Order: sequence, then structure tokens, then C-alpha cells
Amino acid sequence: MTPTRQFMEAAPHTTSDATPRPTALRPRGDACLADRLARSVLAREGSGSGVRTTRVPDLLAARARTGGYLVDRVPLDALSGWSFTPGTGNLAHDSGRFFSVEGLRAEVGGSAPHRWQQPIIHQPEVGILGLLAREFDGVLHFLMQAKMEPGNAGLVQLSPTVQATRSNYTKVHRGRDVAYLDHFVGPARGRVLTDVLQSEHGSWFFHKTNRNMVVETDRDVPVRDGYLWLTLGQLGELLRHDDVVNMDSRSVLACLPFAPESASALRSDAEVSSWFTEERSLRDVRAQLTPLSSVTGWHRDRWSIAHEQGRYFEVVGVSVRAQGREVPQWTQPLFRPLGTGVTAFVTRRFGGVRHVLAHARREGGFLDTVELGPTVQCTPANHAHLPPDRQPPFLTSVLQAPPSSVLFDTVLSEEGGRFLRARSRYLIVEADESTAPTTPPPDFAWLTPGQLNSLTQHGHYVNVQARSLLASLLTTEIPHSPA
Repeated sequence: MTPTRQFMEAAPHTTSDATPRPTALRPRGDACLADRLARSVLAREGSGSGVRTTRVPDLLAARARTGGYLVDRVPLDALSGWSFTPGTGNLAHDSGRFFSVEGLRAEVGGSAPHRWQQPIIHQPEVGILGLLAREFDGVLHFLMQAKMEPGNAGLVQLSPTVQATRSNYTKVHRGRDVAYLDHFVGPARGRVLTDVLQSEHGSWFFHKTNRNMVVETDRDVPVRDGYLWLTLGQLGELLRHDDVVNMDSRSVLACLPFAPESASALRSDAEVSSWFTEERSLRDVRAQLTPLSSVTGWHRDRWSIAHEQGRYFEVVGVSVRAQGREVPQWTQPLFRPLGTGVTAFVTRRFGGVRHVLAHARREGGFLDTVELGPTVQCTPANHAHLPPDRQPPFLTSVLQAPPSSVLFDTVLSEEGGRFLRARSRYLIVEADESTAPTTPPPDFAWLTPGQLNSLTQHGHYVNVQARSLLASLLTTEIPHSPA
């Protein structure tokens, strides 16, 4: 049988007289979506279908006060349903689901090789972070949840419509159904605006991946207690308030396909891709899970697992009460960072076009060797004992920047379901040639926010800290603004 005849005989959708049926084609993209997102960015006070922006922080605080929430520290050996596994010493749930705390051995090669060991969270299942969108009065709104997480500063923050691990939405905990889940899975889900797998903190998670989704519906959606519709402009305003918009929301917002600010940049998209591919191919990172009991430099007592020099973080236990959650009471381990982080983009305009200085970062928990991170991403207290030449690049210039150069400065919480009061000071700082040269160090590159946003359409290219800052850039500036 010839290839041509084989293809003809296997061709689908043929009638009895072998006349092919017409196949419906769809547009490959949505040419209007970027304009609709831009209109939502401009709507900073919402509409009659939403809530006034200025009311949101007070609503969250009131919910935290009246929601019946309580988080208490408890000893690790008092965690119900959790135990240290004989032989490995890993801290795991009796069901074998949710997550476990295991050990990590990591080695980063290069001119200054670095080896270390640490506890790390191993959560192999993929969670869903889903934002539901709907148009009101010609403006896209997004259904946000005022959600309690035990590690949140202030307890209640704005989360995506759905924020659930697979264990949660398959009800391993035997609790209530996850609200609005049917908009994101199954045949009844709406029109997908973005859907991409993204990483979480590579320093504290091993190969953790979440599905970041935005789905638009044209159906009437009953608004449950604790949910509210907000525009992108409102979310941009709220990102300037400490501990209001949670990490998962920031991550999903950064993945929306905004229109680029400019068609021009210091490097073409192909050059950026080539530079990043080279960074991935040259950076030697070896990381593997190991029994928690074999990790050196850390000690365990009844209340925590901590570093012997009192740095980095500790693993602690909490008991949680949370009316309105799928399960009203539980215990779990959390990572508690020791110190507030600093996460910053240095920014300059070249030819009138804003650029940010991205860093090709290597972290032990990344699925791939490198992801693009902010210019600065560290906890300064962890580096205070090091000489100046071993401090993180650009840290000093960011912290000593004059107030007139600071475009964004907000303290934001990291993931509250796994970390206890993990907070970072997020900054966007205007620089010049003297503090951030046009030709940066080899593992740094100047990218436009549009270029960085285009890379968020691919999994594991842009890390979660950079996505948080990108969400601020995209929702506080008009995406179409002229260069």
C-alpha cells in the first residue's frame, strides 16, 4: 500500500461517497484579549458588579477577626496524622498524600562550587491555581477568594478562585468539595485564557509544580460567601498594600498574556531565548532527595528542625482551626523562615522602553537547572556573616536606593499553606549606568516586562518571585503605554 493511499484510507470524517466533511477551524489566538486586559487594568475602582478597592483590606481584616480562625504552634510529635518515617526520618502524612518533609543534597558547579544539605518539601502532585474571569459592564473582572491560610500574615488574603492541591480536590481529607472547581476541570469548564505549569519556591520545594489557569465564563456565577469580583486595576492597587494579594494570585496574574509595552528591546526574543538556553546548558546543578535523618548541619528537637547556626528556616508544627475551609480543623508542619526576604527588580529605560534586570538563578528544587528570577532575591540576614565581595549582587544598591528611585515597595507574603509568616520586601528600583550597567554580569540580562511576560506562557522559565514582581508591573502600568 502506498503512503498516499494509506493516508486516504485512514482519513477521518468521510462520508459514504468518500467526500470529506468540512472541518471547523478556530483562530489560533485572541487578538482582542490584550485590549480587554488593558481596559481591566485601567478600571481601578471596579464597577457596580464589584467592591470598592479601598474597602478590600478592611474586609479581609474583618474576616480574619470574625472567621473563627486559630493557629497555634504545637510540637512536631503532636501532629495528628503525621509521623517521622522509620528508617528515613522523613516527616510524612499517614495517607501518603499531601506532602512530606525530606532531605536534599545539592551541588552547584561553576567558578565557585557550592554544596549544601537541607530539609525540603516534596509534593509531587500538581495543584490547581485557577482564576475565574467574567465581563461586567464591558470590563473583565476576576473572582477572588478571601482565603485563610495558616501561614499568612494577617491570616486572610486574596487568593485565586480555586487554590487546591490534588489531594484537596480529590478529597483525601474527606472534607467539603472545592468551590468553583467545575469551571477549571471537566467538560463544563469555560474559555481558557491561559493554562501553564509553573514552579514554586525552588529553595523550599523539590520539583513543585502548579497549574496556573485563567478561565472566562459568560454564565451567571453565584458569588459565595468570602468571594468578590475585582478588576486587574483594583488588584494592581491592592498589590501596593502589605500582605493583601497572596502569592498564588500574583503567580496566576503574571501568566495572563498582556500586550507588550514595546516591540523593541535591547535583545531580540531569539537572543533572549538563546542566552537563557545557554545559561541552562552551562549551569551544572545536581540535586537529589535523601533521607531527612541523614541531613547534616541540622538538628531536631521536639518543637522544630533547625539549622545548627540559627540561619535560613526551621520546620515547625501548627494546629489550625478554620471555619469555612474544606476541613475545619487540622495539624501540619510548616517551614518558618528566619528573617524577612528582599526581592527586587532593578529597572532602567533604554530608548524610552522599560527593562528589568533578570537573573538566571540556580536553586536546588527547580525541575530544570535555571529559572529567571529577580535582580535580587535573598534573605539579607543569611548573608550578614559574609564579606562584601560575597554578598548577593545589587543587594546594596537596592537597599541604599534613594526614595525617589523606588517605584514599588511592598511587603508580601509567600505561600501561606506551607510557610509560616514567610514575608519578603518586594521592590522595583530605578537605576542608572553606575549602579546597573548596560552590560550586566554574565548570568544577568535586561528584558522588557513584555518579554518576561511572554516567557510565563512557558512552564518553568520565570520563577515565582519574578512572577510576583511582574504581576505588579503589568497591573500598575498601562500595557499599551507608548515607549
